[in-house]
Order: sequence, then C-alpha cells, then structure tokens
Amino acid sequence: MAEEIENIGFELTDELLIKVEQLIALKKDKELQKLLRDFHHADIAEILDELDLEEAIYVIKLLDSETTADILMELDEDNREKVLRNLSSKEIADEIGELDTDDAADIISELPEDRQHEVISHIEDEEHKAEIKELLTYHEDTAGGLMAKELVKVYDTWTVAGCLRRIRGQAKEVTRVHSIYVVDKQNRLIGRLSLKDLIVAKSDQKIEDIYISSVDSVNVHDDAEDVARVMQKYDLEAIPVVDNNQKLLGRITIDDIVDVMKEEAEKDYQLAAGITSDVEADDSIWELTKARLPWLLIGMFGGIGAASIINGFSDAMLKFPALLMFIPLIQATAGNVGVQSSAIVVQGLANDTIDGSLFKRLLKEFALGLVNGLAIALIVLLISHFAFHTTYLESLTICIALISVIIMAAIIGTFIPIFLDKRGIDAAVATGPFITTSNDIFGILLYFLIAKAILGF
Repeated sequence: MAEEIENIGFELTDELLIKVEQLIALKKDKELQKLLRDFHHADIAEILDELDLEEAIYVIKLLDSETTADILMELDEDNREKVLRNLSSKEIADEIGELDTDDAADIISELPEDRQHEVISHIEDEEHKAEIKELLTYHEDTAGGLMAKELVKVYDTWTVAGCLRRIRGQAKEVTRVHSIYVVDKQNRLIGRLSLKDLIVAKSDQKIEDIYISSVDSVNVHDDAEDVARVMQKYDLEAIPVVDNNQKLLGRITIDDIVDVMKEEAEKDYQLAAGITSDVEADDSIWELTKARLPWLLIGMFGGIGAASIINGFSDAMLKFPALLMFIPLIQATAGNVGVQSSAIVVQGLANDTIDGSLFKRLLKEFALGLVNGLAIALIVLLISHFAFHTTYLESLTICIALISVIIMAAIIGTFIPIFLDKRGIDAAVATGPFITTSNDIFGILLYFLIAKAILGF
C-alpha cells in the first residue's frame, strides 16, 4: 500500500531528470535499472518524454519488455511515434507480445501499413497474432476498435468444479477480472456469473443453474461515444462486446472509455474555441494554421457584416451619438449569452440528458432571457442615464434593445446545437465563434431596428 501512495505522489524534478541523463551518459546500466525499478511505468514514461530521442531509446532497450511495453502505451503520441520509428520490427513485436490485444493493436495501427505487416509477422504467439489482426479490422472509433480479446468466459454446461479449474487458466492472461461471462455452445453471450454464487455453489452444480441472465453488452460496430454513455450511465467497469448474432467477441474496460471521454472532451473544447481539427501546441505552424484559420475567416466576415450594418445607420449615429457608445455592450452581451446557452445544450446532448420538446426548451430560454435581460437593462439604465447623461428615449432604446438581444441570443444558442445534432453534425461547433459571430450580426441589426422604431430616424 505504501508503494502505491508513493507512486501516486510522483513528481518529476530537475534533479531526477539530471540523474537519469548522467547515468545514461556514463552507461551505468545497473544503477539506472535500480533507480527506475520502483517507479510506475506511467512515471517512467513521463521521464522519457523529457529526454531526447536517443536517451529515451537507450532506456527502452535497457529495461525488460514487460515494463517497456507498458511504458510505450503511456508515452506522448509524438514521442512514441519517434521511438517506434527507431526500433526494428522484431523489437516492436517483442514489446507488443507483452501487451493486451487492444493496446497491441493500437500501437500497430500507428505504424505505416507495410511496417504493420512486418511487425505482425514477427509475433511468435499465433493466437495473439490472430486476435490483433482481427482487432485491426475494426474502425478505431467503434466498440470493436476499443475492445480487448482477453476475458474470462465459461460455458453454461460446465459444472462449478470444472468452471473453477478453467477460470484459473484463463485468468492468467487477463490483467483484471471484472466479470465472468457465460456463453452457450455457439459462443453466444447469455449472461454473467457472480463470483459469490460460484464460490458458495456445490461442486457438481451446473453453471446454467446459477448464472445471471441479465447482462449489458454493446455491438461491435457501436460508436465509441455510445459505448461511453452506456458505461457511464450504468457505472460499469467493463462491458462485453458481441456481434449481430450475440456471439461474444471481447470486452471493453473503463480505462479505454476514460480515454474516449477525454479525447471527445478535448475535441469539443477545440471546436468550441474555433479550432476545426485535433491539434496540439507542439504541432507545426502549418497544421495549427489549417485548424484555426477557417473560423477566423468566418469571424472576419461576421465582423464585416456587422460593420456594414453599422455603416447603414451612420446618419443615425451622427444624430444620436450615444448609440455608438453602446455597440460593444450589445455585441458582447449577445455573444456571451449565446455561448452560455449553447454550452449548456451541448453538454446536455453529450450526456444524453436533453429531453422534452424543442418548443418547451425554447420557451424556457425565452423566460430566462427575459429575466436576465430585465436585470441587466435596469443596471444599464442607471449607468447610461447618470454616467453618460443619455436622454430618456436613448436610455429606453438601449434597455429594450438589450432585453431583446439577450432573448434572441438565448434562443439562437439553444436552437442551433439541437438543430445540428438532429442532422448528425457535432453540436460543439455551435459554441464559440459560430454563435458569437451570428449573435454579433443579429444583435447589431436588432439594436438599430429598435432604435429606429423608438427614435424615429
């Protein structure tokens, strides 16, 4: 237990990094092995991410395959790609031989196609090789692309005594036994087995008499996000994967789902920020430009549109200069309200908690916008009158415009994500620049139309 606490509290210090670099430079292999022996593989990966490529490869070749296989899975993707590029196909195959099939397939899928075949040909365990090749046939964003072949299954015709003997053999190949699955002679999933029921049952009892027929499962072609929602909803640590004929193919564990949720959250965050593809801070300027520029151009055209509307009312602003002062307030308020509304809806869509009719949701946003608009308008009314000395009609114009703009932005921010989701488009694109730009334009237009109606220009 003490060792686990120490691992959780790991902190990469400059002193540790310098010591590792010195041991590598002096080729003090035994001291280096002793130093790293007590570290968790994720901590060693963190160290290697900070070393240069030659030093990282030196450590990987120094440590045993069982350890370095786990380290490879924890390395930063870019660093892992560089390391794999500098290992031979045989060396990669040796590392992969120590991994579960899902992790092994993930690493191989990152290699060029011709190299994939070379690495697979060097895998000595024929069963392991066949299972990895099967997993590579599934799309990475499906249940098949996430699942591992390692699991514990029993047949309903086995006795309890025979079942226990066979479970011991199967469990050696499984890192964690989350569940025991029950299948029939055709390998169709028919239930799960409680460890407690197995232990207390008589030795000669059949599994068919004690198994639990209720079991959650996902289809091998289900989307990874749908699998994540199911596991999150039912608090599952693992879930079996079946084909269209209900045959048991593998299982997905919670650690893989956490990765899916993390990747989806990062993607949605970038979309909301106006970044169209998955990029990282260390990517090239060209890659970052391609990801950012499209939304910046949309924002530019939106700004030009707002400027055109303002230019169309230039004569009115000469007559009522106070209108010009409050344009930034109108734009900022519209953008902020729209982003707030869309963010809540996008989150609800992601968590599958959006229910009820669209009309009721829009009506609720209308009421919410009205309450918020009245509160903000009252504050602005006092400030504009006493600080900027606006006339009664100008103050009335600004307040009514604010209330109207807030209601409009709330409705747009709610409607667009739901509209996009129903058409199979990621609703996260509705937040950020898209909503801000559209609400800027409509907000300014509504502002001047209300001003024209009240002030009569």
